[in-house]
Parts: sequence; structure tokens; C-alpha cells
Amino acid sequence: MNIEFPKKDECLQAADSAPEVLAFLARRRSGLVRGMAGPGPNAEERDLILKIAARVPDHRKLFPWRFILFEGEARAKFGDILAAKFCKDCPDMPAERIEHERTRFLRAPLVVGVVSSPKECPRGTPKWEQELSAGAVCMNMLLAARASGFAAQWLSEWYAFDAKIDTALGLTSAERMAGFIYIGSPSEQPMERPRPDLNTKVTQWSP
Repeated sequence: MNIEFPKKDECLQAADSAPEVLAFLARRRSGLVRGMAGPGPNAEERDLILKIAARVPDHRKLFPWRFILFEGEARAKFGDILAAKFCKDCPDMPAERIEHERTRFLRAPLVVGVVSSPKECPRGTPKWEQELSAGAVCMNMLLAARASGFAAQWLSEWYAFDAKIDTALGLTSAERMAGFIYIGSPSEQPMERPRPDLNTKVTQWSP
């Protein structure tokens, strides 16, 4: 797919009317991991998804996030680490439960770990803003994967909050996992889910 990205300092449109994009967003739905199969994105498609994921609001251009890719045999090797840690924490669990942990990353052909990596900023960009930027990366990745013809789901689960797993992933003490994005070909069509009544979520501020 030939997508042209703007060059540095290129003047961009302040607003673009794109009804087809609105229609796409109106029907956005995560594709559940249990309904994923191969193939996943090839190298070119994967790199495009990552490049679009990185086009997010980012106060002072700190790029406070990074990616960890799990493809091929790396998924199974990381599964061994998950299984060992889970077995140590929960030694009484049955063998099939341990195997479930071992095969977590085999559920999709590509898993992208999004690391929230806040930077020290002399001008004081709040850490919370930087973490929100990492969350925006996750959302953009879901949209880019879907627009590329793949199903994608943003998950955290226990291994996104485990210090030993953070060490195995090479995270620093300042970093944490924003989540894992599972990407693959859809083997089933997702059903629509309940959506909020905006009348209960929207208020008009007045002095």
C-alpha cells in the first residue's frame, strides 16, 4: 500500500471533510482475540500500522512511548516466560491453566507491546499527558490495523502489571505497559456491543 506521509514542516490542511472516515469510525469495533487467525500483517503492512499509530497528540514532541514486537517463535518463547511466572505465583493451578498462559501470545500472528515511556521534561510536560499519548498510540494502532484489513484488540491482562514480566521485557523503572495490541486476520465477524447513552455522559458547563 502506497501511503504518502507529509514531510517535516509541510503545511497540512487544518480540516478535511471525510464522510467515509466518519462512517468507518462509527462502525469501529475491536476484533476479539478468540476470533483471530493468520495471516497477520506482512512487514510492510506492519510498519505502516506502526507509523500511523505514532501520529498522535504529543505535547512538546517527547515521543513518550515505544513498541515491542512479538512475531513468529518469539511469541512461544515469551509464552514460556508467562507460564513459568504464573506457575510460580499460582502453583496449585491445573496443567491446562498453565498451558493457557503459555499460549497467550499464539492467539494472534502479531502482538505489539506498547510501552508508556515518559520523559523528564525541563519545561514540565506532565507525566499524565505523556501516558495519555501512549493510550492514543494504542487507539490509533487499532484503527490502522482495522483500516488495513485486520482484526485488532487492545488487552492488558495480568502480565501488563507484573514487575518480573516488566524486567523480562526490558522496561525501565520509569516505564509501564500501556497494553498489548493483538493483530490478525478475522475468522469471525464481531457483533455490536452496548454503547453509552450520551445523555448520561454529557453536561453543559455554565458559570
